[in-house]
Amino acid sequence: MSDKVRKKLPVGIESFEEIVTEGFYYVDKTEMIKDLVYKWGKVNLFTRPRRFGKSLNMSMLKSFFEIGCNESLFEGMNILKEPSICKEYMGRFPVIFISLKDVDGADFSSARSILCSVIANEALRFYDLLEDSDCLNRIEKRQYEQLINADMGITESFIMPDSVLRRSLKTLSALLEKYYGKKVLILIDEYDVPLAKAYEHGYYDEMVLLLRGIFHQALKTNDSLYFAVLTGCLRVAKDSIFTGLNNLKVFPITTVRFDEYFGFTDNEVKKMLSYYGIEDKYESVKNWYDGYRFGDVEVYCPWDVIS
Repeated sequence: MSDKVRKKLPVGIESFEEIVTEGFYYVDKTEMIKDLVYKWGKVNLFTRPRRFGKSLNMSMLKSFFEIGCNESLFEGMNILKEPSICKEYMGRFPVIFISLKDVDGADFSSARSILCSVIANEALRFYDLLEDSDCLNRIEKRQYEQLINADMGITESFIMPDSVLRRSLKTLSALLEKYYGKKVLILIDEYDVPLAKAYEHGYYDEMVLLLRGIFHQALKTNDSLYFAVLTGCLRVAKDSIFTGLNNLKVFPITTVRFDEYFGFTDNEVKKMLSYYGIEDKYESVKNWYDGYRFGDVEVYCPWDVIS
């Protein structure tokens, strides 16, 4: 192997911006943007196994669509071959992005508190825009304050009554739409983790009821929503948290659409091995890690290949 300086491998890194700006190797999945736009769905749910790049893809979507995006992050990437999409969609939308992967607790109260913090911290990301905005009236500013209401006592947690929590994403969407004059994208990563943890600890029914209320408000009755993307490992039955959500498109591992955007394809693995000068390892990598099929595409687990 030559002494050429090569890009670092992004082991465990889920931030698209960090991968690009810090010079890590990136397997280009930006064409997913084109398919999201052309194969339109109001609410899109992708279910894939763990460690198949779901969180990284969500981070990439945020980086592309969000107002104020750094367009230089996408230099040399496939999506720039679609100038009409870039002109119409790149940096054009307010984006709400939450990950529910850390919503875990030994009881419902603890998990609910963590969920409040996740949503409140995302609302705080827009503090400089919304707190002193002349666009919002007194009532709307009060609604925003309810989303970021912190208990400054021992726990320093965020406090939301059930009525506020259930409407939290919908409320934030409406405030952002009024400020920007643009409808909102909602990205929810690892949506199923709170349910899995709730089942493990015995408060599943309470968590289902809570998430059903939040999702119904944010994804079904939300006039400020442009479109939404959710990811998770499990397909939860539609009669649980997705009750009444008839605008939901589900893309499991058996679907052909979007089949190449999660995991590494055979060609992507070959290209990576060639870049690092270890083409001779291809057969070994294929024998060990080429064990999945999404739609019509055979894929490798990215974590295994990179590690």
